[in-house]
Amino acid sequence: MSEDKKKQIPIEDSVDEAEEVKAEEAEEKAEGEAAEEAEKEDKENKAEEEAKKAEEAESERYMRLMAEFQNFKKRAAREKSDIHAYANEKIVGELLPVLDNFERALDAEGGDLEAYAKGMQLIFEQLKTALENAGLEEIKAMDETFDPNVHNAVMTDNLEDKEDGTITKVLQKGYKLKDKVIRPSMVAVNKK
Repeated sequence: MSEDKKKQIPIEDSVDEAEEVKAEEAEEKAEGEAAEEAEKEDKENKAEEEAKKAEEAESERYMRLMAEFQNFKKRAAREKSDIHAYANEKIVGELLPVLDNFERALDAEGGDLEAYAKGMQLIFEQLKTALENAGLEEIKAMDETFDPNVHNAVMTDNLEDKEDGTITKVLQKGYKLKDKVIRPSMVAVNKK
């Protein structure tokens, strides 16, 4: 056989081989596309799972914060209630010895009026000190200029030796607790 005949491959065989190659390439391409599609789905599923986990974590965090806030509100309300319930505890504690001394004075027998008056004076001083320690302050009024913010004029006087608007009598003492007027002084004011 000549070399030319050897080199000739039948056309049918080469068409079959070409179709097989194309089929294999198409199959490989289809497998590659399927693999890419599966990989893409896996990535999407993982992204969805991560998003879902993040959403659940955020939801749980929100629920915890809400629970902490509710606990804070309850604790604050309880503390506020305790403050209101026991706000006078300190002043009452300071007034108890005064109460004890009044009871002792009332139970005392004997007719020593001077000792009794001295005891009452000491008890009065003790009571006044306890109230001052709590922030009570007497409003100065006698011979002061009338101030409607701290004085309550209930009568007038017409004295020549006093200036107009000067307080001439204190009928009832007034008091402030820190800077707040608890009771204004009841006074008489000079009017010319």
